[in-house]
Amino acid sequence: MLALAYDAGLRREELCCLRTDDLDPAHRTLRVRAETTKGRRERIVPYSAATGVLLRDYLGERRQLSAARGPLFLSTSHRNRAAPITLWTWSKVVRALALRANVPRFSTHTLRHLCLTDLARTGWELHAIATFAGHRSLATTLQYIHLSGRELAAKLARGMAEVHAWRVAQIAELLAQGSH
Repeated sequence: MLALAYDAGLRREELCCLRTDDLDPAHRTLRVRAETTKGRRERIVPYSAATGVLLRDYLGERRQLSAARGPLFLSTSHRNRAAPITLWTWSKVVRALALRANVPRFSTHTLRHLCLTDLARTGWELHAIATFAGHRSLATTLQYIHLSGRELAAKLARGMAEVHAWRVAQIAELLAQGSH
C-alpha cells in the first residue's frame, strides 16, 4: 500500500477505496474513481514496475482472503478477516510505522507530498503535476512541492546561465550587424 500510495500520489481515501477492477496491470495504471477523490475528478495514474511486482504478489495473497472482486486492500486480522481496509486502520498502520522509524511527523499524506515533490525534482511541468494529482488549481499543486534551497539555487543558476548565454548571443549579433 505504501508503494502504491507513493507512486500514484494517492490520498488516503483514494488508496483505501481502490477496487480490483480499478487496476490495469498490463499498462501499470490504476483508475482513481471520481467518487473517491476530493475534487470529484476521475484520473488514470501510472505506478512503477517495482510496485507492479509488489502488487502482483499482494494479489496472490489477496486471493487467499477472497477470490471475489471488490475492494482491493483487505484486512488479514482475525477480527476483520477479508473486510476492506478502513481509512482509520490505514492511518493507524502508517502511524505505527512512523513511530517505529522515529519519524513522528510522517503520515498517510506525506507520501503524496513526496511523490509530487519528486515529480517536480525530475522536471515535470507544473500543469502535468496538477493533472496527475487531480488538482484544479496550480496554487494547490504548489503547496505540495517542497524543494530545498539548494535545489532552487541550482535551478536558478541553470536558468541564469541560459539567460546569460542568450544575452551574449544577442550582443554578438548586434555587434556583427553594426560592423556591416
